[in-house]
Amino acid sequence: MCGIVAYIGYREACPIIIKGLRRLEYRGYDSAGVALLDDNQLTVYKKKGKVADLEGFIKEKNTHAHIGMGHTRWATHGEPNDVNAHPHYSTSERIAIIHNGIIENYAALKKHLQQQGHVFHSDTDTEVFVNLIEEIQKKNKCSLEQAVRLALHEVVGAYAIVVLSKDNPNQLIAARKGSPLVVGIGENEFFLASDATPIIEYTNEVVYVNDYELVVIKDGEMDLRSREDVKQTPYIQKLELELDRIEKGGYEHFMMKEIFEQPRSILDSMRGRLELEAGHLNMGGVRAYERKFVNADRILIVACGTSWHAGLVAEYLLEDLARIPVEVEYASEFRYRNPVITERDIVIAISQSGETADTLAALELAKSRGATIFGICNVVGSSIARATDAGAYTHAGPEIGVASTKAFTAQVTVLTLLAMIVGHKRGTLTDTRLRELMVELSTIPAKVEKALELNTEIMQIAEIFKDSTNFLYLGRGYNFPVALEGALKLKEISYIHAEGYPAAEMKHGPIALIDENMPVVVIATKDSSYEKVVSNIQEVKARKGRIIAVVTEGDDVIPAMAEFTIEVPATSEALMPLVSVVPLQLLSYHIAVLRGCNVDQPRNLAKSVTVE
Repeated sequence: MCGIVAYIGYREACPIIIKGLRRLEYRGYDSAGVALLDDNQLTVYKKKGKVADLEGFIKEKNTHAHIGMGHTRWATHGEPNDVNAHPHYSTSERIAIIHNGIIENYAALKKHLQQQGHVFHSDTDTEVFVNLIEEIQKKNKCSLEQAVRLALHEVVGAYAIVVLSKDNPNQLIAARKGSPLVVGIGENEFFLASDATPIIEYTNEVVYVNDYELVVIKDGEMDLRSREDVKQTPYIQKLELELDRIEKGGYEHFMMKEIFEQPRSILDSMRGRLELEAGHLNMGGVRAYERKFVNADRILIVACGTSWHAGLVAEYLLEDLARIPVEVEYASEFRYRNPVITERDIVIAISQSGETADTLAALELAKSRGATIFGICNVVGSSIARATDAGAYTHAGPEIGVASTKAFTAQVTVLTLLAMIVGHKRGTLTDTRLRELMVELSTIPAKVEKALELNTEIMQIAEIFKDSTNFLYLGRGYNFPVALEGALKLKEISYIHAEGYPAAEMKHGPIALIDENMPVVVIATKDSSYEKVVSNIQEVKARKGRIIAVVTEGDDVIPAMAEFTIEVPATSEALMPLVSVVPLQLLSYHIAVLRGCNVDQPRNLAKSVTVE
C-alpha cells in the first residue's frame, strides 16, 4: 500500500524521487518523506500530508545527492504524523530505512532492542526494523548487507525495504517478502519502486524482485541474492507501459479518464482472444489446463473489493454457460477458516494489482491443498502472476484512480471469455450460442462508448442527489453484482453510505429504510428478471422512495414509474454488467466531485492493499 521510490546513479536523486512519489500517490497515503545520502551525510526529511506538503517543506533545504529514497506511508502502526512518517533513522542515525508491509513480531523485537539501549521515537514497526539491523551489525561486526540479511531471518511478516547507511555512501540495499518491489536498470543508474510507474520515464528494463531476495547496488553494479546468500540471476523484462498511459491526458481526474478508457480497455482485454471471423476463442493460460477446467468438480473464486464483484459476475457466467458449481469467497475470510479444497478444484484469484495480500495468501493456501490456481490480474510481473499455475492478464493498462473502474470491466471481459471457452469445451455451450455471444461481445466496446454519452445527463442527476446521506442499489441476476459495485463506488469516493442488495431481498429488511429522502438506484434492464424488478420498483415507489432506474433503450414501462431513467444499449443478459455498470461509475464520480471529494485519492483507501 505504501509507495517506495529509490535512486542511485549520476543524476540528482531528489527530483526523481519526488516525481516518483507523485506517480505513486494513487496507492493511497497520509505522509511522505525522503532520505538523501551525500558524502557520508544521511539526511531525512518527512512530513504528514501530501507529496506537495513534503515539497514545500524541503524547498529551501539542501537536497543535493545522487543516492536517495522516498516513501508515501499508509498508516498501520501509529497515527499519521510527522514522526511516524518514513524514512526512519536507527538510534545512531547512521542507518535509514523505508518499508512497505507489517512486521508482526515487532513488539517482542522492540522490547529486546530497548534493553540493548535503542531509543524509539515513533509508534511504527519500521523503526524496530532499522534498529534491529543496527543492533545486528554492531553485535556481529559485520557488513550492512550481512546485517540486513540476518535481520530478514528474524522479522515475521511482510516487507519491501530499502536501506541506506552513511557508512556506505555508494550503496543501496533492498529486499522483499510479500510486498512488491521492482528494479529499473538504466545506463550507470538504477531505480527502485513499488511498481513500474515511477521508472518508465527513465528505462523500460526492469527486474521484479522475488520473495526472500535481497538486492545490493554498489558502484554501478547490481547483485541479487537469496536470503541465504545464494547468488541469483536477474530476469530482465522489458516494460510495455507507455508514459502517456499514466498521465491524465486532459481529464480533470484519473478516474474520469479511466471510465472513458473502457471501450479501449475492454477491446484490449479481448484482443487476440476473440477471433470473430475465424469463430474461435483463444486464451493461452487456459490451453495448458483445459482438461482441468473441463473435469473440475468446482471452481472457487477468491478476491477482494471490486475484484470480488467481478468474481460474482463470473459465478453467474460459469454456472450458466459452463454448468460448473462456483463459490465466490472473500480472500480475507477464505484464508482464515479451514476450507475444503481438493485436487479437482480450480481456484481463480482475481486482483487488479496482482499484489493484494489477502488474495495472495488465499491462493497459497489453496495451492498447498493441491488445487490448480488460475490468476487474473492487470500488472505484468506481479506476485499473483508469478504464483499461479496459469492465468490471463486483463491488459487494461495502468489504473491510477484508487476506485477501480476499467479494472472491473476488463476482469469481467476476461472472465466472460473464460466461461465461454470452458462452456464450449464441456459441451454445455452450443456452437450456435457461442457464436451469438461472440458476436455480441464484439459489440460491447461500441455500446460502452454509447453509454458514456450519458455523461451530461448523469451529471444533472448527480446535482440533485449530491447531498443525500444514504443510497440503496438494487439488482437481480447478473445485475446484482453491478448493484454491489455501484454502491461501493459511491461510498469509496463520495463518503455517502450506500448498500447494494438483490432486489428481492429488499423486502427482508432494507425496505424499512425507504422514505421520500432515500434515493434507490435500480438496475432494471430487460432480462429474465425484468418483470420481478418492475414489481420491486413498484414497492419502492409505494413508499415514496426516489427511483433512479438504469433501463434498456426503448423501455416504456419503467420510465412511467421512476423519477429518473438512464437508458443503456441493449445486449445479451450475460454481457449486460459490462454496460450497466458504466452509468453507476459516472454517477458516483459526479456526486463525489460536486461534494468536493478527492476522487483519485479518497481518504483512508489505498489502490494496492499489500498488508493484511
